[in-house]
Amino acid sequence: MVHDMHLMRIKKPEQSKSKWDVYEYLATVPGDQAFRPLAEGGCPYVGTTE
Repeated sequence: MVHDMHLMRIKKPEQSKSKWDVYEYLATVPGDQAFRPLAEGGCPYVGTTE
């Protein structure tokens, strides 16, 4: 399954404004760039029918 990935950074304690304010959003990586195709993965089990 290919989906977008979000790049986040953990905030320093003094940057947080509330208890659950711990991540800073940096970017979204498109799924086609975040995951390589199965054919390029090198897994010996991909493509087998056994």
